[in-house]
Amino acid sequence: MSTEAGIDVQRQLESLIQDFRTGDRPMPVIVLHAEDPADDDRVTELVDELREGQQRHGTRLAVAPTEPQPGDVDPLARATRLLWDLGDSRKWGGRSAAYRPYSFPRLNLVRALQEATDAPEMREHWPTAPAGTPDGNAQREQAQTHLLRILARQRWRPRRPSRWHRQLLLNDVQQFLPMGILGAFTALLTRPEWYVAALAGIGLMILLAGLNHVPGRAPLFLWLRRESRWFLTTTFLQSAARRRSTSVRLLRPVNSWRAIAARAYDVAEAMREGGPFPLQLYVLALFEDLRDNHRRGSWDLRGLKRTRPPVLFLRRISRENGGVELVRAVSDVRSRRSELDPLLIVAGVATGDAALLDRGTDAEPPDGRPQPPRWRLEQRLRHWYDEWAGNLRADQSPSRTNALPWVLRVPLPRDELVQLRQTEWRCVRARHRPPLARVVWSAYSLVLVLVLVGTAGVVHSLELHRAYCSAGLVSADRDTVRRPAPGGGTECVGIATGDVRFGAYLTGGADGDGRRMRELEDLVRAENADVLHHPGTYVTVVYAGPLSSSATDSSLVKGAEELAGVYLAQRVVNENYTVKLRVLLANAGVDMGQQRVAADAIARYADRDPTVVGVVGFGRDLQSSTYVTRRLHAVGLPIVSGTNSATYLPKRFSNWFSLAAPDEHQAEALGFVARQLRARQKEPYALVLARDTKDSQDRYTGEQAAYGGKMLLKERFRMLPEQRYRVANGKPELRQRAESICRAGNVPSVIYFAGRVEDIGPLMTQLGTEPGCADREISILTGDDLSKARFSGTGGRDGVAPRITLYHTALAELKEAASATAFYQEAAKYLPWLEGKDVTYDSTDFASGQTALSHDATRALYWAASLGDVRQSRAATWVNLRGVKLDGMATGTIDFTDAPLYGERRGHSIVIKRVRRTLRGTSETEVLCSRPAGSTRPLSVKECSIG
Repeated sequence: MSTEAGIDVQRQLESLIQDFRTGDRPMPVIVLHAEDPADDDRVTELVDELREGQQRHGTRLAVAPTEPQPGDVDPLARATRLLWDLGDSRKWGGRSAAYRPYSFPRLNLVRALQEATDAPEMREHWPTAPAGTPDGNAQREQAQTHLLRILARQRWRPRRPSRWHRQLLLNDVQQFLPMGILGAFTALLTRPEWYVAALAGIGLMILLAGLNHVPGRAPLFLWLRRESRWFLTTTFLQSAARRRSTSVRLLRPVNSWRAIAARAYDVAEAMREGGPFPLQLYVLALFEDLRDNHRRGSWDLRGLKRTRPPVLFLRRISRENGGVELVRAVSDVRSRRSELDPLLIVAGVATGDAALLDRGTDAEPPDGRPQPPRWRLEQRLRHWYDEWAGNLRADQSPSRTNALPWVLRVPLPRDELVQLRQTEWRCVRARHRPPLARVVWSAYSLVLVLVLVGTAGVVHSLELHRAYCSAGLVSADRDTVRRPAPGGGTECVGIATGDVRFGAYLTGGADGDGRRMRELEDLVRAENADVLHHPGTYVTVVYAGPLSSSATDSSLVKGAEELAGVYLAQRVVNENYTVKLRVLLANAGVDMGQQRVAADAIARYADRDPTVVGVVGFGRDLQSSTYVTRRLHAVGLPIVSGTNSATYLPKRFSNWFSLAAPDEHQAEALGFVARQLRARQKEPYALVLARDTKDSQDRYTGEQAAYGGKMLLKERFRMLPEQRYRVANGKPELRQRAESICRAGNVPSVIYFAGRVEDIGPLMTQLGTEPGCADREISILTGDDLSKARFSGTGGRDGVAPRITLYHTALAELKEAASATAFYQEAAKYLPWLEGKDVTYDSTDFASGQTALSHDATRALYWAASLGDVRQSRAATWVNLRGVKLDGMATGTIDFTDAPLYGERRGHSIVIKRVRRTLRGTSETEVLCSRPAGSTRPLSVKECSIG
C-alpha cells in the first residue's frame, strides 16, 4: 500500500477477514471518502490498491462497473445494472479461485425473470383490463402462459453466450447424478456384472438429461431446484403471492408447478411496475446465493473451505451511477431480513456525496463523529467498527427511517492520504493457512479416496471371484467356494443356492458324464422353479455328492449316476404327491475330498431355510465322515446315504441312515466264497492288498482291509504279511507289490483287495504278466466299490487277467426287485436320454446300482418329511425315518422300522458277483447270490456256491 490510510484500512479488512474464519461476523458496507474534496481521486486510487491487495491474498472479489452508462436515467435502474453481471462466477475469480467458482442460481433466476418481463414480445400481452374482472382474469391467464413460454425458451436462465449455455447444461446434468447413482445401486441389488450396474446408472442420467433439455419446455424437476424452493418460500415475495399456494413436494409435481408459475407471474408484474422492488430482489438473491456458497453445514463443507468472505468493490459511487441507491438497497435488505451474509462491500465516494449515505437527500449531514485525540486511523477504524456493530440493534429500529445502519463511513484525513516514498510502501500480510476441511474434504482427497476405494474394491472383487464361485462387484454367493482340484484346475464346492452351476467347472476327462450332469442340473433347476410357485407346500432335500471332475479321478461317474436317481425321485414325487420336493445340490468335490466344506455350507444354509429336512448322499467313507455327520447332527439334519457302507457311523450317530450293507457285513458275505476256496487246497495262503491311505482322507479301504483280514483269519487261511501300495499322480504303484507277492516263496491263492475301482485294471495287468502269478489260479475278493466297474462283457473297458477270478460285493440287487417296482418305467418317462428306449434292470445306466440307491434314499427321506401327506418339520422328519417302510423301490423294500438306535440294522440289499475271463477274451459277470432290500434271511454257502 502506498499510503498510511491504505495500510490501516487494509489491516482493518484483514482483521474482519480473520474474524470471519472463526464465526459469523456482521460485514458492513465500508464507504471511504476524503475529508478534503481535493483528495477524492486519491480515495479512488486507494480503493484500487485495496482491490489489488485482496486479490493477491486470494479473496473472492468482484468490481461493479460504476462508470457512467448510457441509457438508464432512473437511479434505481442504474443500481440494478451494477448487479446485472454479478451472477457470472467469472466475475468472482472464476477458475483461479480456491475451491470451485461461486454459483448464483437465485440471482440468475431473478435476471431470467427480468429479461422475460422486459422481452419485446411480452409487451402486447400484459393485461389492460382491471384485475378481478372476467376480461382481466382472462388476459392475466394469457399473459402468464406467454411469460412461461418465454421462460421455457430461456430454460429459466438468463440469456448468455454459447459458452455459458454449455456450462449451464453441465450444471443441469449434475442434478441427475444422484439419480444415476441410485439407478446403479438399484441395479447392483440384483447382483449383475459391474458394467451392467454402471451402464444402468449412466443410461438413467442420459435419459433424464435428454428429457430435461427438450426444446421449448421447462427443465425437468424445476420445482426441486434450490432456487425454485427459495423463490417460493422467501417471505420477501409473499406480498406478491396474492394468496397463492407455495407447496413444493417431490410427489406433487403438478401442484408445485402451478405454484411456481403463479409466483413467477406475480413477481414479473411487480418488477414491471418498477420502484425499489426489483433492485432489492436482486440484492436479496445475491445475498442468499453468497450465504449458500459459504454455508458450513453443506455436503461439501464449502463454508469451512472458503475462509475469506467475498468482497464487492465500488470504485466511486454517486446518485448518477446508481451506487448510492445500491448501498441503500443493501442496507434496507439486511435490515429487513435480519440475517447475516458474508458479503463485505468496500466503496469510494466523493466527499460531497458522503452525506447521502447517512440520511435522506433532504436531511442535513450529521455532525462529525467524535474522535479521541491523537488516535491513529488504525485505532479509529477499530473503534468505529466496534461502535457500528454495537449500534446495529438501535440503527435498525423502524423509527429511524432515514438511517443506513449497515453503512460504516470512514473519513480519511489528508495527511493519511499522502503517498509515501516507494521504499516505505508496505504489504499487509494475510495470515492464511489451508483449513483442515480443504485438506481432508476436498476434490484431491476425494480422488485419493476414490482411488483407494476403487483399488480396494477391485482387489476385494478379485478376491471374491477367486474365493467364491459366484461373485459380483461388491458381494458374493458365499454358499459355494473355489478350491484347487486334484491334478490341477479349480473346482466349485458347497451348496448351490444361487446361480451356480457345478457343471460349468467340469474339467479333465468328464465329457460324457459332464454333459449328463449339466443336463441333470438344468432339469433339477427347472423342477425347483415349479416347486417354488407353491410356497408352504414343499420340503427341501439336499443331495451331497462328487459333482466335480479331474483328469486323475473318475468320481464324476458316481455323482452323475446318483444325481439321476435323485432327480427321478423328485419328478415322481412332484407328479404324484401334494407335498412337493425341492432338491438343492451340494458338491463335495472330486472323490468327496471336500465334504467337510460341503457339510459346513449345508449347515449354514439350513440355519436360514427351515424347509430343509435332510440330506441324501455323502456316499463315501472318509476320515472326515465323522465330522460331517456330527456337523449336520448339530443342526438337526438326518442323512440318508445310498452307498456309504461305513460300519461305525450308525453305531455312533442317531441321524445316520444308510441303504448300503456295512463293510463288516460285506466281508461276512464274502466269507462264504472264501470258505469254498479254502476247501480246495490243503494249506492255502492269503493276504490283504490295501491302498495306502496314510496321506489321504480315505477310510473305506482301511475298513475293508481290517474286516477282510479278520474274515480270512476266521476262515483259517494262512495269512501272509499285509501289502500296501501307494498312489502317485492318480496312478497306483503296483509293480513292486506284484513282484513281492508273485516272487515270494508262498504265493497266495486268495487276495483280499482293499482298494478302489480305478486300481483294479493296473492290478490285473501286473498279476497277469508277473512270473509266479501268471500261471496260477488266483482269486481276488473285494468290496462294493468294484460295482462301479464296467467290464468288457457289458461294453466297458475293465477286465480281469486270464487265470484270475474276481469276487466282489455290490449294494443293489436289482433283478429280484425289478418285477415289483415301477422304477424303470418312471426312468424311461422322466429321464430324457432314456426316452423311447427299452429300460431294464441290466441296462448300462443302472448296472452299478448308484442311480437306484440314490433314488430309494431320496424317496425314503421324502416319505418321512411328508408323513400323512402333510409337510413335516426337520425334527419330525428325523423321528419319522425310524418308521419308514417302502415297498416297490428299485432295490426292494426300504425298511428302517427295525433299525436299533446306535446299532446296526439288517435287511440291506447285497449281491455277490463273480467276474471271469471267457474264451473270447472278454470278462463275464455273473451273480452268485443276492438278497433284495428288506430281506433279513442270511446268505449261505449253498446259495453262494462257486461250483
